Amino acid sequence: MRASLASSIAVTCAAVLALPVSSAAPAAAEVLVQPPAASALPPAPDLSGSTQSLPLGPLGPSSRAGGPREQGLTRRDVKPFSLVGVVWDDPRVPLHGTVQVRTRATGTDTWSEWQDVETHNDEHGADPDSAEGTSRALRGSTAPLWVGDSDGVEIRVRAEAGGTGGAPPLPAGLRLELVDPGEGPEAPADTEPVLETEPGTGTEVEQVVDGSAGPVVEPATEAAPPQPRTAAAPEAPLPPAPAQVPAPAVTIPAAVALPTALAAPPAAPSLSGLLAGLGAINSQLTSYASPWLPAASKEAVEAAAAYLPPFLPRTPASGAEAQEPAKAPAQAAAAPYIGPRPAIVTRKGWGADESIREKTFVYTNTIKAAFVHHSATGNNYTCAQAPSVLRSIYRYHVLSSGWRDFGYNFAIDKCGNIYEGRAGGVDKPVLGAHTLGFNTSTMGIAVLGTFSTTAPPAASVTAVARLTAWKLGLHGINPKGTVTLTSGGGNLYAKGKKVKFHAIAGHRDGFATDCPGSLLYGKLGTARTSAASYQGR
Repeated sequence: MRASLASSIAVTCAAVLALPVSSAAPAAAEVLVQPPAASALPPAPDLSGSTQSLPLGPLGPSSRAGGPREQGLTRRDVKPFSLVGVVWDDPRVPLHGTVQVRTRATGTDTWSEWQDVETHNDEHGADPDSAEGTSRALRGSTAPLWVGDSDGVEIRVRAEAGGTGGAPPLPAGLRLELVDPGEGPEAPADTEPVLETEPGTGTEVEQVVDGSAGPVVEPATEAAPPQPRTAAAPEAPLPPAPAQVPAPAVTIPAAVALPTALAAPPAAPSLSGLLAGLGAINSQLTSYASPWLPAASKEAVEAAAAYLPPFLPRTPASGAEAQEPAKAPAQAAAAPYIGPRPAIVTRKGWGADESIREKTFVYTNTIKAAFVHHSATGNNYTCAQAPSVLRSIYRYHVLSSGWRDFGYNFAIDKCGNIYEGRAGGVDKPVLGAHTLGFNTSTMGIAVLGTFSTTAPPAASVTAVARLTAWKLGLHGINPKGTVTLTSGGGNLYAKGKKVKFHAIAGHRDGFATDCPGSLLYGKLGTARTSAASYQGR
């Protein structure tokens, strides 16, 4: 019976390993786009949600430059919505001024105070030379702001005061976007809940990190993080990973995905090790069919890593790796440092409408660094509302701003729940739109909220550490180390400039911006130390 079971498992594992792997793109290609037949997600259920787009009109006199100095809308009743933002025609034109809104809670006569909307949002977008960054669908946009269930709105957009030459005009085509996230998917009765609905009660060591000296600034000392919880190690490790022979670079037809040839796996694997590795592999394959991806121990993740097919390194035409050789994930290392995989709420779990995004996936070479952001959507949400916040941001990114998909690779709420962001696979190097000039070979993590003057919850910082310990570990990256990236262009580093970053960096390290807020930025030293500990370093 034992021999029969081992044989069946080996056959199953071999079948899993023989699944198609995208072949390498030509050297001049910046990213690899899988054909629709290989990348389409299962059909999504009918999901509600809507966007109202209202043109703004003049509220005051015109400036000397010819346009109105203030545009907006007076108080009015509208269909229900929960998130607001402002867009305009030309994404290359900045909005020099202020945007303020106030809203009325649904079914009441209660109006909020004026709330500021973050006007600088282009630095969260795609790289300038990428297909997404040059798309005709792109619009200029503010950051979105979560306001909760509302049915009334008032808005004013004021141009900044001008000098001797007068105030710069407001962008043309200003529109107010009101997003209703709709109802999320109903969880099956037998689905184990994953969401934490209250912020954690744990403590976190306070640290101060001097952010004035450039990207690589370490605090003088860092307290040791809590030790990771991991399952017992397998009886014996898996045998060495089977050799892989990449297919030659070819043009892949739209409905065909070419497999990568694999050598026969070694004989007589450890039964317990094979079970652990196979379970981890299968969990990757079912991520889109399930509302959440369960946590996996450090031992199971490291056992499976040797059997997961590599994402073939390539040389992009531009972006953060243009002048540096790409490195494949550290799969066959003698002692891999990969943190335990945290539980992740999938796109299905938070209710992403897969019909509105572009249908192909776009990948980069590898993941060398993680850029941490705050979403700048405000802190007025509960953790139970986080999926609604994500659906709203998703609609705003795609339908209002013209992006191909949700911009960030992952999101984290105030309770420390981790969510899949841009589609393509949580374990894959998906190209995001989060750090202008440095999207290639990096991943973007958005902590939901605004942390310029509000401290981030300890649970959120811990989640950043757990997520990066796992995802950076898949690519052999030490969270406490530094990496060198090459700028694709931005306001802080010119295109082609090589820059050294922490492996866990803040958005402001790569672009002149407040993001991720001073108080979240000051916690990144803690996240680096914790992530390294979770990796077993």
